[in-house]
Formats: sequence, structure tokens, C-alpha cells
Amino acid sequence: MANLRLKTLSEVKTLREGGKRHAQILKELADMVKPGVSTNELNEYALKRIKEYGDVPAFLNYKPEGAKSPYPAALCVSVNDEIVHGIPNGKLKILNEGDIVSLDLGVRHEGLITDAAITVGVGKISHDDEMLISATERALYAGIDKAVLGGRIGDIGFAIENIAKRARFNNCEGLAGHGVGYAVHEDPYVPNTGNKVDGELLKEGLVIAIEPMLTSGLGEITLARDGFTYKTFDGKKSAHFEHTIAITKEGPIILTAL
Repeated sequence: MANLRLKTLSEVKTLREGGKRHAQILKELADMVKPGVSTNELNEYALKRIKEYGDVPAFLNYKPEGAKSPYPAALCVSVNDEIVHGIPNGKLKILNEGDIVSLDLGVRHEGLITDAAITVGVGKISHDDEMLISATERALYAGIDKAVLGGRIGDIGFAIENIAKRARFNNCEGLAGHGVGYAVHEDPYVPNTGNKVDGELLKEGLVIAIEPMLTSGLGEITLARDGFTYKTFDGKKSAHFEHTIAITKEGPIILTAL
């Protein structure tokens, strides 16, 4: 049984304030993505902007369950076959023309956390990669549309999976969204596959991160030696989009939108 930690209207308002700042930083990071830019430059910029807002990076020094050490950066930068949790590295990870890169950021504003991600192309990318990015973003919004009061977590996963299948891409197996707000990861588990009317009931005040991760490959994943970075097993590219959402009587509110 999931331990759902529902947020008050005041807390949702605070998350929305932080989420706007969060979205602005991600937009600026996306504009920085160009051939020759190091992933560490992106991380340093994210850290600087979070601090300028007076907020705190939620991922820096966060130690997920099962990890041997804390995450060493403010920003997850995952390139090509890296799906999520890629660690920035100034010397080893330089962006090249044709790459695609996921930028995943967590921000703590007045004690409450938002989580969001985007995938962008580096310079000119292939048509297939454009289609992968587009499908993953569409899957995110399809999932958000089903994040309604009285619905089920399974409705969200079903909608995401439907977009993936129609676009002929696969979900990255075992990776999913989650509750967020008081901590980086909370209940409930929000899978990117599912059956309608299955899973936790969507209640007012529930705040979740919905994050489809699609690949042009088979969907099997592997964990890199760094203990954080999940990659596609077959080396195919992947894309990742994420928003933090609040379930309300008026419908889903995207907290990490401008």
C-alpha cells in the first residue's frame, strides 16, 4: 500500500512558484545546448541559476535508495543511449553535432521539490531522432491529460504506452515517474505502462512527476559503472520528458511550466 503524502493548497502554490523558476532554468539550459559545449558547463550554469534564485539543487548530494554514494551534480545530463541520471563531466562528455541530450533538474524552493526534464537535439539531428523526441513529449502530455481527480495511476501509464506504440517506439523498461514534493522520490510509483483503472487512486493534493522515457531500441536497460547512469542495453538512443503535476478539482496543474 502506497504512503501518499498529499499537499495542501498552500504547498501546491509554493511548488508552482518554484516550478516557474525551474522551467526558466531548463529553458536557458536548452538554449545553451550546442556542439562543443561540455556537460559540466551545463551543470555549473544550472547550479549558478538555482543559487541566484535563492533555491537549492535537489539532486546535488542526494543519495537514492541502493546507491553507494550521493549524486555529485545539480543536473542530470544524459546523452544519446544514456536514458537518465547521466553525470556531467567536463573532459569526457562534450556535446557533438547530432547528439540528443536529456536535461533533468530538481529544485528545492522553500523546502518543497519540483522535478522536470527535457530532451533537445545538438545542432542538426536526424529525422528519426526528431520523431523520437516528439513522440516522447507527446507521451508526457497524454499522461498529464489523464492525471485527473478520481482517475488511477494506470490511466497515466496506459496513455503513455499508447503513444509509444503508435509511434513505434518502446518504453525503457523499469524506469518510471514518482511522487515528489517533500522528497525527491515519494509514493506512488508512476509507471509508463499500465492498464486503465489500475493502480493508486488520484486524490486531490497528490503531486507526481510524470516522465516517459522512450527509445528507438528494444527497451532493455543497463546500469553504467558509475552506479547512476541508466543506458539502453542495445546502445540505441532514448529521449526523456518530465513535468511535476498537482492533482486538483480543476484538473491537473503543470507545476513546472513557465
